[in-house]
Amino acid sequence: MVSSVKGASAQQAAPSPIEVNVPRGKGAAVSHPSTVDFDQAQANRNIHAAVGMLNQQMAESHRGLGFSYDDSVKSPVIMVRNTATGEVVRQIPSEDVLRVAHKMDALRGILYNKAA
Repeated sequence: MVSSVKGASAQQAAPSPIEVNVPRGKGAAVSHPSTVDFDQAQANRNIHAAVGMLNQQMAESHRGLGFSYDDSVKSPVIMVRNTATGEVVRQIPSEDVLRVAHKMDALRGILYNKAA
């Protein structure tokens, strides 16, 4: 399922800290890990905002390019359209590739079971 920025709503989530071990010098041991705050919800909002800006720039310049972000497969999607007819000339990745990725994502729970 491909979603664009328009009408997208993001859920607020607390940043999850990520531990990073940074050795100092050759053979040096790290006495305590550093933490980096990474907010996945903010990263998703930034991606969707960038997609929106790209689409706005393409519309203003009357180009047949469209950008979206597929949240299911976590991948950008680029569409080239015929500006006269609106027909999709090319899509990267193709609709077939996205369909297979979505089916694999749906099967992930069946193929990988933590309880087993």
